[in-house]
Amino acid sequence: MGHLSRIAVVLASLFVLTAAPRAQQPASGGGAVSMDQFIERLMTAEAALMDRLGNYHPVVEIYLQSLLPDPQIGAVPTRDDYFLGQFDGRDGPTATPLSPARGWFRPAGLMNRPFGFDYVPSGFAATTVPDLRVFDRERYEFKFVRREFLDEVRCAVFEVWPKNRDAIGFKGRIWVEDRDFTIVRFNGISREADGALSRFFRRKLSFHLDSWRVNVQPGVWLPGYVYFEETDFESRKPMPRQVPKLRGQMRLWGYELTDATAPSAFSAIEIGAGIRDSSEPVRQISPVLSQRSWERQAEDNVLERLTNAGLLAPPGPVNAVLETVLNNLQITNELAYDPPLRARVLLTTPLESFLVGRTVVLSRGLIDVLPDEASLAMVLAHELSHVALGHLLIDTKFAFADRLMIPDSEVLSLLRLQRTPQEEMDADAKTIELLGRSPYQDKLANAGLFLQAVVAHAKPLKNLIQPHTGDYVVDGEHALAALIQNAPTLEPAKLDQVAVLPLGARLVLDPWSNRLDLIRTPAVPLSWAREKLPLAITPMTPVLRYADHGASAPAATE
Repeated sequence: MGHLSRIAVVLASLFVLTAAPRAQQPASGGGAVSMDQFIERLMTAEAALMDRLGNYHPVVEIYLQSLLPDPQIGAVPTRDDYFLGQFDGRDGPTATPLSPARGWFRPAGLMNRPFGFDYVPSGFAATTVPDLRVFDRERYEFKFVRREFLDEVRCAVFEVWPKNRDAIGFKGRIWVEDRDFTIVRFNGISREADGALSRFFRRKLSFHLDSWRVNVQPGVWLPGYVYFEETDFESRKPMPRQVPKLRGQMRLWGYELTDATAPSAFSAIEIGAGIRDSSEPVRQISPVLSQRSWERQAEDNVLERLTNAGLLAPPGPVNAVLETVLNNLQITNELAYDPPLRARVLLTTPLESFLVGRTVVLSRGLIDVLPDEASLAMVLAHELSHVALGHLLIDTKFAFADRLMIPDSEVLSLLRLQRTPQEEMDADAKTIELLGRSPYQDKLANAGLFLQAVVAHAKPLKNLIQPHTGDYVVDGEHALAALIQNAPTLEPAKLDQVAVLPLGARLVLDPWSNRLDLIRTPAVPLSWAREKLPLAITPMTPVLRYADHGASAPAATE
């Protein structure tokens, strides 16, 4: 038997199918169950997951873009909308704001606008489950489609629809892993009486969605990412044909921080350890060092509070990359600071950077869209400029513990870390000086193109580019003019000119622990200008693996 024939036999044994409605399907542990039994177990698992969601309050972020077609580049954004909040699954999935809603998201308690869209955050939160009332064999039809692997997770794929074709509920496909019978992906449309995503002229709307879950602990799957897309609004009367197409994403993270079932980290106190030898001389630190220590206390308090709120990623490999570039800038400009500068990542999508004391903070969305290391160096150099110019780095009021003993919903409104226009102009000038003596001085063409692309998208994508916590990356008025002037002309239709990347191009976020890692896959050659996708939302396919992925997967059975 040839090599290709052997592969065909292996694939056939893994994906054996049968058309009989009561066929025996592979089950957890290598056994076999009927289709009825399989469906009963997935319904039980889905009910358990909905109960489990009440134990968590992860951060939920929703970002939407409205698009109109363009003959050369595929689509252009016309507006965007943003919501950052906290998920609550105790009485059905809901979302409460952590920061002021931006765009067409309706603040809680306000009446619908008489004209135009209203986006309902809790309607988006409801897309973490295919049906708010759980699957019921009396309400739904199930049709087995095939067996399929999603990475290392073996799934049974079903088509699902309400028995009453006009009834509310989910219609589409579900992927059910065969260890614990959990739905790990569902793709289609979910129409719920109380879970509408938006209202348009007082009419409730739902969007097509692709919803993914991740295995955060053995036997525990939780929602991680939902992609939304709607391209045929014109077919839904009475909507006008000029309504833009829509793409959107919802991310959830920070489950580990809010696990109500987790044991307390405070389990024991060690007594009597580390007692200082009284014979050692007592040294009083100098006033300068004391002041630095006080500022560091304020800095650490803010970083700890942002981390505990699920808004700041813990230190990891991405920090090491940022700090390497930051050190390159300092060394070549003969700058040194004690305590040294650090770098952290804000987990949100809007493009922004700011300083918390001597810690440079860049948003996940900003790192995602930067085209190269020189562009990253430009952003870091701008924050380094504030340090080099002696601008105030932290308000020392945060050194007092009570200042940040506040609800998560008040953290961002309290920490408005923005600079004056004059400080920004001075920092722009200093940035050019620092980059001129850096290892990146001959590689700044793409940095200038990046600034041009951001300025070009600033009006339609104001919720992505307008800062929510820190400063503008570039605001068009106080832009880094020298870098823009020395860069090539921005040509969106030119295939080999990539000024800015799509969202999600650089980093992978673990929804359980908030850890970030770099995407390791190589860049894909582009075939058309529409594949450049500058600052765009795109579908995401998470890598699915079991939390105990070191263990062997169950053997395939027929």
